[in-house]
Amino acid sequence: MSDHEQLYPQATREMADERKRLAPATADAFRAFSKSVFADGALPKKTKQLIAVAVAHVTQCPYCIRSHTHTAGLQGATPEEIMEAIWVAAEMRAGGAISHSALALDTIAHDHAELAPASR
Repeated sequence: MSDHEQLYPQATREMADERKRLAPATADAFRAFSKSVFADGALPKKTKQLIAVAVAHVTQCPYCIRSHTHTAGLQGATPEEIMEAIWVAAEMRAGGAISHSALALDTIAHDHAELAPASR
């Protein structure tokens, strides 16, 4: 399979340079935003990277999964902490599906109420 045929092509410096060339102000603003978000603050860098690992799994971004897993490790996160963050993400995604079943249950109840014969 050629690089062109890959679902997720390898991220390269050339791609980053092209993004910046096509929209330099936006690329610079995003880089500054990212730097600010992941700086130490009320939450330490390691915690922010663990959150990013979890969110990357929910958004299913393979580039983010690799990048933030790597960076979390550089910030001192252990493999156990990284895996626990992923399990938190999995539970939150599953919990959202269960919670949203309220919409289906409400629709079912509404539809059945409309279809039921009027009782007199």
